[in-house]
Amino acid sequence: MPEARTPEQIEADIVRRREQLAETLDEIGVRVHPKTIVGDAKAKVAGVVDHTAGRAFVAVNRLVTDVRGGLRGEDGAPRLERIVPVALVAVALVGLLALGARRKRA
Repeated sequence: MPEARTPEQIEADIVRRREQLAETLDEIGVRVHPKTIVGDAKAKVAGVVDHTAGRAFVAVNRLVTDVRGGLRGEDGAPRLERIVPVALVAVALVGLLALGARRKRA
């Protein structure tokens, strides 16, 4: 059979429970505060952007390395038979972009 508690024990238990409840309510108040919600959302978005940017950097770096490897021979010398067509395509694209920009201004 449980021991009978004294009024002081009961009162101390009530005080302790009130303090725990106050802490819990404060914590809930902080969690649902609009600034906290916005801050959490910003942190989550920043994390996703950082992750995506990191993956994009790795992909671009890999592509540049592959292209650079294709434009150089095994001995490290430039492979003109591949560089010249790439340069011609780049010049053509720049020319088309310049022509398009000129037409938009006119």
